[in-house]
Amino acid sequence: MISEPLKTRLTKDRPMTSITLRIPVDVVESMKTIAPYKGFSGYQALLKSYISEGLRQDEAQFSYSKEAKLIAALKKLGVPDSVIEEAARDVA
Repeated sequence: MISEPLKTRLTKDRPMTSITLRIPVDVVESMKTIAPYKGFSGYQALLKSYISEGLRQDEAQFSYSKEAKLIAALKKLGVPDSVIEEAARDVA
């Protein structure tokens, strides 16, 4: 079963927004050099790829983990965030 967030992510005509990032010039130059080797037309596509890759990793770690599901279930049962955070600190 595919989750709703993943279904949305796979939709080709999703709404887009523009953002402004301040990135060091040397980093942009490196991305311009690397982009063609990775099959991208330019550094912006490569940057989007890097962001997507990192986001997918974080989502897998934080959104779909057993711990995340347990936290969601506890919140649904009305367990206060402060109690959940304290328990998480005790476990860590």
